[in-house]
Amino acid sequence: MKLLIVNPNISRSVTDLIEAEARRVAAPDTAITMATAAAGVAYIETRFEALLGAHAVATIAGERLGEYDALLVAAFGDPGLQALKEALDVPVVGMTEAALMTAAQLGQRIGIIAISHRITAWYRECVDQYGLLSRLACIRHLNDPLRDPGTVQVDHAARLLELSQKAVSEDGADVLILAGAPLAGLARSLAGQLPVPVVDGVSSGVCQAELLTRLKPGSARQGSFAHPPIKDHAGLQPAIAALLGHKEV
Repeated sequence: MKLLIVNPNISRSVTDLIEAEARRVAAPDTAITMATAAAGVAYIETRFEALLGAHAVATIAGERLGEYDALLVAAFGDPGLQALKEALDVPVVGMTEAALMTAAQLGQRIGIIAISHRITAWYRECVDQYGLLSRLACIRHLNDPLRDPGTVQVDHAARLLELSQKAVSEDGADVLILAGAPLAGLARSLAGQLPVPVVDGVSSGVCQAELLTRLKPGSARQGSFAHPPIKDHAGLQPAIAALLGHKEV
């Protein structure tokens, strides 16, 4: 299968982290193509920044329409995920949705480790959107400014471990999610240091995309995820117009 993985922020160092983790877990017959937003912010913390990220993902999805069997939105919070599920006929997977569904199979109470305080309200809304707010044990987060989103794992290694330990010992988390593309791959190193399962959003997303592609469940022709109706439009980028004009074959 051909998997397109899109980093909705502009940090190519984060794209490298995402790609490394994706290739560790991908099946031998999965051909991975990476893409990084051409415009936007270094890392997404707010709803407005997520809006920018959603546009970046949609643009890339439209530019490469027909070149992939599944698409992974590689940012926690899943910018544009639900809208892209309307526009595309292939499986569209988000890091948050995949990580949460994986964590829900591994434990009852889910703890999330985040890279900033500002991000937590939006993350909580995302958990609620996916129907798992009642199972959220905590969202613990870094407080210090980030020098570089691509070096968060190194710069804050001790603090990330401490937050993870407190989520288990003080908040009662049965399973942890290391949230955000800048933390891609960290679950592998922390798993042996923590007494509960640790979930990575990138690896969860890749495996879920592969599974959905193999299952071939079909695409929505009715219901809320049916393709948007064809209508007049103006002033749109060609890539966005392509998504609006795309029809099932």
